[in-house]
Amino acid sequence: MDRRIKVLVVDDSALVRQTLTEIFAAAPDLEVMDTASDPFMAAEKLRRDIPDVITLDIEMPRMDGLTFLQKLMSQHPLPVVICSSLAANKSETALKALEYGAVEIITKPRLGTKKFLEESRVRICDAVRAAAMAKVRRIPESRKIEPKLTADAVLGRPALKAMIQTTEKVVVVGASTGGTEAIRNFLEAFPPDAPGIVIVQHMPEHFTAAFAKRLDGLCRLSVKEAEDNDTVIRGRALIAPGNQHLLLKRSGARYYVEVKDGPLVCRHRPSVDVLFRSAARYAGKNAVGVIMTGMGDDGAKGMMEMKDAGAKTIAQDEKSCVVFGMPLEAIKKGGVDKVMPLEEIAREVMVSCNHYIVKQQ
Repeated sequence: MDRRIKVLVVDDSALVRQTLTEIFAAAPDLEVMDTASDPFMAAEKLRRDIPDVITLDIEMPRMDGLTFLQKLMSQHPLPVVICSSLAANKSETALKALEYGAVEIITKPRLGTKKFLEESRVRICDAVRAAAMAKVRRIPESRKIEPKLTADAVLGRPALKAMIQTTEKVVVVGASTGGTEAIRNFLEAFPPDAPGIVIVQHMPEHFTAAFAKRLDGLCRLSVKEAEDNDTVIRGRALIAPGNQHLLLKRSGARYYVEVKDGPLVCRHRPSVDVLFRSAARYAGKNAVGVIMTGMGDDGAKGMMEMKDAGAKTIAQDEKSCVVFGMPLEAIKKGGVDKVMPLEEIAREVMVSCNHYIVKQQ
């Protein structure tokens, strides 16, 4: 970048404010514009100067971070990175922060915070850089959530059991920054008997179960956090568990997933590249790959391998991405068949799977 990214640090802990200030000061492209101990003080700072990114705690005096985030994003949207100890044990709260418009979440422990922040300086700085590139949008203070159809809409179909044994197509999806809402929009467009979907979203441990549960309450298909040996079936999407890789495997006509530990791949676990490579190996031309919004290049090599194996590959376009990093890298490598807006991807997936056209929302 031509200039440094200006950061406003909002946290009631003086130690956290000091540590984050030192971390950002050591990065050549970052600087702390100012710090604030609570949202009211932050609002005063914002009247004098506008930062590129705000790092925000959730648990603070006078006003909690979620309330401040909701007011900020509904009135004067700015990129926000949540840095909170509530994330690990109250991930529903952190997911609500993403819903309100936060770009990224950093989970800090209640004890040993300074050591954790220092050890996580690369991830923290990357999160701020990604946020600075994000295209934030005004978020209404209240959003109407459409009710979920009953389980009968999925389980009541007599053909479902047969489809478990004769799955022909499988859809694999990778996303990072901005991906939580992109995946929600994507999955909400599918009918109850959509092709089986396997998803890697870069997300911390403890988040993914709540993320899957939230999506399961919004979508017509079933959504769950993946467990080892789960079968990939029509009408269900599997979300990779945080801090574990997810691989697609095949036994005869049955596709299933393997959850496993391993080193960081492209600095991530779970890694999109790991999922896409396994799809190239075990599904080949029977797979459809989708790469969505996110910073970095995770998934670019794997998508190229999928295309070489005969799979259909789709990338989200720049205009609808929060961060056009991962899709752009996949496009540059030549691994993408089609580039399209987020709202059109589900329909294209259905067509690619030789399924009937997805119903317009």
